Amino acid sequence: MQTKHRPVFLEIPNIRLPIPGIVSILHRISGVILFVSLPLLLCLLAGTLSSEAAFATYQSVVSNPLVKLILIGLLWAYLHHSIAGIRFLLLDAHKGLELQTARATAKFTLVAGLVLTVILGAWLW
Repeated sequence: MQTKHRPVFLEIPNIRLPIPGIVSILHRISGVILFVSLPLLLCLLAGTLSSEAAFATYQSVVSNPLVKLILIGLLWAYLHHSIAGIRFLLLDAHKGLELQTARATAKFTLVAGLVLTVILGAWLW
């Protein structure tokens, strides 16, 4: 009797990624967020440099709490992407490939990105 090879149904919400996998996915997501938001950030920067009236408009837009939350989210994306990028460069250089070290650096990446975002976000708020 021949066994049937049936397709496997994967329950995506129930899959548990290890912490290095989460850091990898967040690194990609933060890179996309930064790439997509780059025109907006350049537009804001160009507007602040053109005239005093444009700078006053910029200040009134940035003083909105929703805009501040978006900018803090972009700050997290930048910090996480930078820290994770350094981690991946070290992994490419064959540093920290051991399982415990890889998990520890992944945890450090998550915590450092969040802590730096809270510190810089509170300072800039």
